[in-house]
Amino acid sequence: MAFHEAAKKNDVLAMTQLLDQKTNINAKNNLNRTALHFAVAGNHMQAVSFLLGHKARVDIADKHGLTVLHLAAWSADLTILQMLIKSGVSQKATNQDGMNVLHFAAQNDKNDIVDYLIKDLQLKDLNIMDKRKRKPFHLAAEKGHIDMITKLIELELFTLEKDKEGNTALHLASKNGHSSVVETLLETWTESEIDEPNESGATPFYLAAEGGHMGCAELLLNRGSNINTATNDGYGALHIAAQNGYTSFVSFLLNNGIESTPKADERNNPFHLALLNNHMKTIDILLEKKYDINATNTRQQTPLHLAAEYKNTDLVEKLLIAGCDLTITDKQRKTPLGTAARSNHILIVDMIIKAERYYSWKKGLIDNTEQEEQEEILTFKQDHSSKTRLIRSALWNLAYKHLKPDEWKKMAQGWKFTEAQIKAIEEQWTGKESYKEHCHRLLLIWLHGVLLAKENPIKALYEVLVQMGHKQTAENFREDSSNGNNTEVKKCCIS
Repeated sequence: MAFHEAAKKNDVLAMTQLLDQKTNINAKNNLNRTALHFAVAGNHMQAVSFLLGHKARVDIADKHGLTVLHLAAWSADLTILQMLIKSGVSQKATNQDGMNVLHFAAQNDKNDIVDYLIKDLQLKDLNIMDKRKRKPFHLAAEKGHIDMITKLIELELFTLEKDKEGNTALHLASKNGHSSVVETLLETWTESEIDEPNESGATPFYLAAEGGHMGCAELLLNRGSNINTATNDGYGALHIAAQNGYTSFVSFLLNNGIESTPKADERNNPFHLALLNNHMKTIDILLEKKYDINATNTRQQTPLHLAAEYKNTDLVEKLLIAGCDLTITDKQRKTPLGTAARSNHILIVDMIIKAERYYSWKKGLIDNTEQEEQEEILTFKQDHSSKTRLIRSALWNLAYKHLKPDEWKKMAQGWKFTEAQIKAIEEQWTGKESYKEHCHRLLLIWLHGVLLAKENPIKALYEVLVQMGHKQTAENFREDSSNGNNTEVKKCCIS
């Protein structure tokens, strides 16, 4: 509509020409907006003055209930708002959300407009709740307008009331990270009011944690807020911070003495939540702070169960190195190894078996002080190092070209692999010759333990092959794996 476009551009000449052509000055578009709506929204003084001078209606609300007065409080200067008031605009009109001109002025930090409405026009009765039960003070706090908050307190429009969701202004400021507003509000709030919960049971401190707003959290904590409060769902600040991956905030909570012992009936504890959302840095902090990595959720799953289920090899590695309990069973009576086997993630199956054998070996040592000092960086991941390349190649050749279908299990039993470990390896199915891959995996797992114990794998496997009647295969293996030189094998790192 040309007349509307002219109003948007503050083009008084074009509007004059269009009116001379009998254009309807109050014509509406599909949103029920007139040219005056556009002129006010654009803060176009000349266009507004022209339209008011030509008796444009000021009482038309658009499709959302917005009047020109609302728009003036939203985006225009005080002068335009005063012009509209003098033209008889309804001062108390509300939009479809129940918001009036004072709501819009407070929400958009229009201090001069608020002063005019309250001091000059004495319209304190505009200080009402909208349909969300929010007063102008709530809206200013939510937006973080510290000057407006100060102004409303000065005008005695401060309120402790709650909105429809049970939030006070302190809740809203904390949720949105407005630390300057929080600081000002705390000068008025009493200690008992600081931890007032909303409808979901969240306190301002919890909402600060939910948003990762450490500045707000510190202010609240210093004023006596309870760091251990929980929502109706049983979630505390540590849960939500871990779930959202706020690593610094998690560290802040733990450093300030938050209760970090997992509860038995938790759906998921903070460690589970960090894991499920793949927040590795947060997990590192929890591990560093000695958080209980063996605590279970309502499905009786430890973090390792979940890491195995979701095939997260990096996290499995962290948990295995941290020494998590490998024997805990979930509600389906599965250990983490069983979970990994069910998920058909062979890398994790092999990692867990390596860890089981490593910790069993370590436990059996009478005095492992010297041994531990000699150990290199521990890892349970698949070995791709150049130092073990020759022997790994020889093991592949042995598994795929020389051993019979039933021989890998005999070797496993001889090396004291448990039935559960053998079964987990056997879960993998690649066809009729799956046993070759089973054997290959077995040999690599065995190699990990032998190298870790600082034993010579070539000598050990040579003896086993001879005992099984594979004298020539043993000779070939020794030649293939060392290429006539044992030096590299002796230098092997843990695989």
